[in-house]
Amino acid sequence: MRKVEEDSKMDEFGIYGIFGLNGPPQRLLTAEGTRSVSAAVPSSVHQVVLFSSGPWGERLCVNAELMDADQIPITIGKLTPYNKCLSWERREEETWTDRVTLNVSVEGGIMTNVKQEQIIVVKEYTPKNSALCGDREPGGKRKREYTAEEGGGDKTSKARGEENVCPNGVKEKGTPVRKVKTQAKSIQKLFANGEDASQAKAAGNEASEAEVVVGGTPPQNGARMKSRQAKTPTQTSSLVGPSGRWGQTLCPIDAQTAILIGGQGARMQFCKDPMWKLCTEDMSWVPAETLAEGPTPEARIGHSAIFDPDSKRIFVFGGSKNKKWFNDVHILDTQSWRWTMVEAQGNVPPLAYHSCSMFRGELFVLGGVFPRPNPQPDGCSDSLYIFDPNLSIWYQPILTGDKPSPRSGHSACVIQERYIYVFGGWDTPICYNDMYMLDLGLMEFSVVKTSGKAPSPRSWHGSAVLSENKFLIHGGYNGNNALGDAFIFDIDTNSWTELKLPQLSVPRAGHSIITMETPACHGYSEEKSSKSSVSSRTLLVFGGGDNEGTFFSDLISISVEELLAAA
Repeated sequence: MRKVEEDSKMDEFGIYGIFGLNGPPQRLLTAEGTRSVSAAVPSSVHQVVLFSSGPWGERLCVNAELMDADQIPITIGKLTPYNKCLSWERREEETWTDRVTLNVSVEGGIMTNVKQEQIIVVKEYTPKNSALCGDREPGGKRKREYTAEEGGGDKTSKARGEENVCPNGVKEKGTPVRKVKTQAKSIQKLFANGEDASQAKAAGNEASEAEVVVGGTPPQNGARMKSRQAKTPTQTSSLVGPSGRWGQTLCPIDAQTAILIGGQGARMQFCKDPMWKLCTEDMSWVPAETLAEGPTPEARIGHSAIFDPDSKRIFVFGGSKNKKWFNDVHILDTQSWRWTMVEAQGNVPPLAYHSCSMFRGELFVLGGVFPRPNPQPDGCSDSLYIFDPNLSIWYQPILTGDKPSPRSGHSACVIQERYIYVFGGWDTPICYNDMYMLDLGLMEFSVVKTSGKAPSPRSWHGSAVLSENKFLIHGGYNGNNALGDAFIFDIDTNSWTELKLPQLSVPRAGHSIITMETPACHGYSEEKSSKSSVSSRTLLVFGGGDNEGTFFSDLISISVEELLAAA
């Protein structure tokens, strides 16, 4: 009889949690219950799985947050009618320690009972013969760290060194905040001061929230934790855009849309809102981590993301996350909105802070940081790897000429569908401001001798192609400070021109710069012919850090015509 009742409950809408590999599903939310719950995760639990069961009806999503003892998110996620399961592992999150709380809330739909539930104590599951239990994989094998020396098919490796250190070291503590439409400032610190943090914390104390104690008593401050207001569909517009970050990618996919992926921000933590869609029609942001089906890439920094206009796919390659390094290839089909991970042939090392260019449907990956076994420092690459998506294979071309020295954090611009211009970068402790050109027809590198005032040596700067013969270099990091200058390079004259524009004067590094077609240019008031080839193109600058503990979440837009006129 009890079995029949349980089966019937599983047929109704419900949110369930599994705490630990051997734990049974524990019901957290039901159709007749409250909109939100808070559960204290036992310190012995190293894995949490959250999933939904039953018809969703008019419900939009379920927000899930793993919070540390200070109620700062360790990681966040969403369940939707298309993505019905989330999982987290303690070994993947460095800030996951004891006294972790899981907060779950429903958005949308009509709940039959919105009253506060009584506290439900769910006892921790203890399997038989548990004395020998540890972190194990489903097959019974004990989990272990991956190293670069293990089999060549591994997708991650582990190393330490100076190359993979974020230059934007945080020097202050606080609570992450996000901009709302009423904020006037376009540049925002990710960390608020103590007064702002308390005000933000008090803002959510309006709705009732049930507390579910899983396997023990709540955390000390979790027991007194104020309730958060469950969001309704009409409130979602208050979350205007991504949190502050650096090391992300911003990838245009059509004339009105760009996709933001990854990045690192507050307290050197990887962003808990890793994917956004930018709509340039009204310069609005839409959370996108749950829009696509399939296995999403793991959180990372220093990766590359590039769009192939012929296949309408985004290719994400490499990057790093703390002690993990990646050489995987993930593909997002922007027509079906589905992620796939490629089982590629050929050898390519794990790389971060490399450059990636698209030419005739292939990915050209140059340079970057790669891990070395301890105690050696991380190394920089001077190799060019090409990925052929049709064959799912990596190969190295035969190159001639003078190729760039090993480096990372450099830029690469494809000009006239024939040349790749490589500028700057660094190989600790040297920063570069030299330039190389790769002739894609001859596969020949050559040093570019330039004239005019050149940018100072830098890495992690932004770059964007402005026209058939000009590209922009902006900002970056010189080993000590973030930079706030901008330059345009003319490939016809091999000359640099420095720009003096207030919109590009804020020092930042690790930011994203792209150019897109937009309905109207921003910031350029002179009347120009509507037939001009650049009159509707706009330069967009997002994010980055200032090396002083501030991470930006602003979006700056400048008319390409204004940039070219200023040169």
